[in-house]
Amino acid sequence: MSELTHLDAFGRATMVDVAGKQSSQRKAVAQAVLRLPSRVEQALRDSTVPKGDVFATARVAGIQAAKKCSDLIPLCHPLALSSVGVDF
Repeated sequence: MSELTHLDAFGRATMVDVAGKQSSQRKAVAQAVLRLPSRVEQALRDSTVPKGDVFATARVAGIQAAKKCSDLIPLCHPLALSSVGVDF
């Protein structure tokens, strides 16, 4: 079994020291599959959802999630982002 980097010798959660780590280029890709009732799927395709543009809201939420990743995932270091894209 490999060593867990976010636990100290006593099994306590700890933040990994990355002070000496070189900067690197990274790319992350996430994907989801939604199963919706046909009437909901049709409303999305026709842009007839009463609350407005669902895809615009989802795009903003995805971008915000990428920007706030270190606030949302415990022990995640903040990363400088150069771009974020959300496609449907």
